[in-house]
Amino acid sequence: MPMNLHFLRFFTTVAEAGSFSRAADILRVSQPAVSKGVRDFELQVGCRLLDRTSKGVRTTREGRALLRHAENLFAAERAAEEELSSLRNLASGSLHIGASTTIATYMIAEYIGSFRRRYPSIDVHLVSANTRDIAGMMRAHEIEIALVEGPVEDDDLVSTAWRTDMMSLIAGPTHAFALSENHVYAAALEDEILIVREPGSGSREIVAQALLNHGVRPRKTLEIGSTEAIKQVVACGLGVSIVSTSTIGDQIKLGRLKAIKMKDLQISRTLWHVEVRGRTKIPAAIAFERIIGVAP
Repeated sequence: MPMNLHFLRFFTTVAEAGSFSRAADILRVSQPAVSKGVRDFELQVGCRLLDRTSKGVRTTREGRALLRHAENLFAAERAAEEELSSLRNLASGSLHIGASTTIATYMIAEYIGSFRRRYPSIDVHLVSANTRDIAGMMRAHEIEIALVEGPVEDDDLVSTAWRTDMMSLIAGPTHAFALSENHVYAAALEDEILIVREPGSGSREIVAQALLNHGVRPRKTLEIGSTEAIKQVVACGLGVSIVSTSTIGDQIKLGRLKAIKMKDLQISRTLWHVEVRGRTKIPAAIAFERIIGVAP
């Protein structure tokens, strides 16, 4: 017997909401109808999908397996709806973009502006997170465009080089690096507090690998979760950092930071466009990819 997709939606909503009552509110049907639908669905598939407890519900092993497939199914449904609504010359619809923090903060605004001028009726939603989280969102079909700062190793995803980004060593204006008239050697970083991004950040991985390849192993590091916060800490003289050159222009002009040349090491990185292998793209995504230069 074919699986009842109406009941599958009931089950998925209950699993994600954590209770039958919240699911009923989301689905705008009565709680008894949701309860009966899930029970009938469990009978149809021949196993228990939810454990009912006094604190709500949780998925069984079988329920979790089915939920993964359901998420992909409903993501495909949303994509179909988006494509159908966008086919009228991109006259309506929405586009969900995910970008690593540096890209979202400093690089993508001009592209979104260009897209909005060409397609003013398309709603654009931008999500900013680290590379690992953006890759997860793309895999889960939560976004249509993914631009990240580090390579993504995932058999379900395809990464395409997008553009090159230079990295700069920065220090506060009173730091010894800033006061020196000479360029510094990379080895000097071993005796400094190197301020780095959180695990999962593409920029952190690129910098760590470049230093390791050069035989540089900083003895002290300080982990901070955003480039903006890193710049503030460096400006106060609490350490040095290596960040995207595109992020420091304003602070350099204000005299709060200084870009330091390294005699023996130059770090650059490739920024990546990531997509789900074999996924059908909605027209808005194709149009945006043309603007950023990854589609013909």
